[in-house]
Amino acid sequence: MASDASNRTLPDRRDQAVGAAVEQGLLTEAEPVTALLDIDGIRASAAALTAAFREVTDAPVLHAFAVKAAPLVPVLRLLDSEGIGAEVASPGELALARAAGVPPERTVLDSPAKTHAELREALGLGIAVNADNPQELERIDALVEAGAAGRSQLGLRVNAQIGAGAIGALSTATETSKFGVALRDEGARERVVRAFLDRPWLTRLHTHSGSQGLAPEFMAGGVRAVYELAEEINAAARRRQIDTIDIGGGLPVNFTSDEETPTFADYARLLRREVPGLFDGRYGLVTEFGRALLAKHGTVLARVEYAKSAGGRPIAVTHAGVQVATRTVYDPGSWPVRITAYDAKGRPKAGPDVVQDIAGPACFSGDLLAAARPLPLLEQGDVIAVLDTGAYYFTSHYAYNSLVRPAVHGFRDGQDGVAFTAVREAQTMAAIVAESGGDRPDALL
Repeated sequence: MASDASNRTLPDRRDQAVGAAVEQGLLTEAEPVTALLDIDGIRASAAALTAAFREVTDAPVLHAFAVKAAPLVPVLRLLDSEGIGAEVASPGELALARAAGVPPERTVLDSPAKTHAELREALGLGIAVNADNPQELERIDALVEAGAAGRSQLGLRVNAQIGAGAIGALSTATETSKFGVALRDEGARERVVRAFLDRPWLTRLHTHSGSQGLAPEFMAGGVRAVYELAEEINAAARRRQIDTIDIGGGLPVNFTSDEETPTFADYARLLRREVPGLFDGRYGLVTEFGRALLAKHGTVLARVEYAKSAGGRPIAVTHAGVQVATRTVYDPGSWPVRITAYDAKGRPKAGPDVVQDIAGPACFSGDLLAAARPLPLLEQGDVIAVLDTGAYYFTSHYAYNSLVRPAVHGFRDGQDGVAFTAVREAQTMAAIVAESGGDRPDALL
């Protein structure tokens, strides 16, 4: 009989899954690295998100998952079954959302560099579009005049310029951010109001001030700024022209423990306190969370191929490195990962902690998942689990050294224990050769 997942802690469930993955042969000589997704955990996060905003408003809320966080069709399909739509930022992400069956009315296009063709496709499908800048608005003008806008809800992204968080590269609301209309630039606010008054069909405002490393209180300041702008536009229009505010996503994730903080409920209540008018029923809402929905529910497993030492420090050479944890390898200070150790049978590794390096397979010295990390001493054949990797890790592959994309398996409790289902097969050597021009070897001769 499978034990009840609801009665087990997250570490217990993870240990069960790792042991089952090793026992069922998901780690092999041919596939020494693989990724796991907790299906029940994803469902629980989706339910927590919808419940959090249902608590603070009776107005309609579209929760659109940021596809870039986990661009896997089965993941999008699972979230769609839980009532979560899709926020897409490229033709590829739109194609994935469509393949998953996400309906157009629950899809939002936010790319900062939309082509004419992308806009025509989105409007033709009835997908909501947030324009990034005045030049894009002019392109949409022409499509609206030609009757090509269809059922699409149209909005404009603004940058409240509230400042940077702890990770500069991810901060979307700095003074010079590339995203949206910079609201505090001289004359910008007046131009935005005028843009709406000139376009009765422009009915949404969009902002995205959040990112990993940015406090929720800071994010709320960006939402407040956009709410105040909506109120100003509606007063100038003398009607409720802005009927929906897209508050983006970016809720940070706790990568230091298994505790899920801050929660969606924490953030929704904070917004209600800080921007009460947003929840009085006059405005529909859109959210675009990605990392906060998926991060805690993914784990990368890798076999220790060799155990060696250099300069007196042990080094575990594994098959998980820069190809699955690119941000961690290149910016470990901003993106440290938690690692747990298991023996060759997938059982939690016992023994005293020993300071050691956890290295990946790529041919450069910086390919380290962790440096000087205290763990039970890893040996050849052991298994490491890289935690909190459900978003932006194994789905954002970095093909250095032509390393393969790992397989991804969903898991949940079945009648006979942990049951796995293939989400994505591991990339084959044939696929690597094909995408590297293998069908035209003589092209340059």
